[in-house]
Amino acid sequence: MIKTVVAGIGTGIGKTFIATILAEALEADYWKPVQAGNLDFTDTDFVRQHLSNRKTVFHPEVYRLSSPMSPHAAAAKDGTNIDLQKLTIPQTQNNLVIEPPGGVMVPLNQQELNVDLICRWELPVILVSKNYLGSINHTLLTARVLKDYDVKVSGIIFNGEANPATEEVILDHTGFACIARINHEKEINKAVVKRYANQVKDKLNFQFA
Repeated sequence: MIKTVVAGIGTGIGKTFIATILAEALEADYWKPVQAGNLDFTDTDFVRQHLSNRKTVFHPEVYRLSSPMSPHAAAAKDGTNIDLQKLTIPQTQNNLVIEPPGGVMVPLNQQELNVDLICRWELPVILVSKNYLGSINHTLLTARVLKDYDVKVSGIIFNGEANPATEEVILDHTGFACIARINHEKEINKAVVKRYANQVKDKLNFQFA
């Protein structure tokens, strides 16, 4: 049984799209423990809308915060505090894809970060990177944080327009396996998700064997 965390190098890099592909490839359950903003159409709603398999179970968010802000700030604005002890992994006999909010150093409260939550779960990470000016720095810094916290990284997925020179440097410096390269898609639908899921399925089974 595969349980993995989808971690990103920042916000707006397509982490939810990648989580959707992984959930489809593994026919895995999906869990977004903290949703900050966009409560009318959450990340869970996005994943649900774009999956074709009938095996995935969508586990409810523990915290649904009204503002699209850093979770610690969004929680404070809503008059609450994110308690990591409440963010326990859902019980399931199925594969599970977990998508934390934002990058690994995003604060969940005044003391704890996403990476602290990932360490608490003791689950491997699939890192999502997107090619843009500055992404080498952001990716290598994220990789260093994960290594410093002794978090196992199963591999990296590059999302968006390909940049072989950038990707080569990142792979050389991190030593991470490249699980997939996902192209920029003008339209995301079930067929697109299914196509990429079929492409990464064997690689995922190999990485988690």
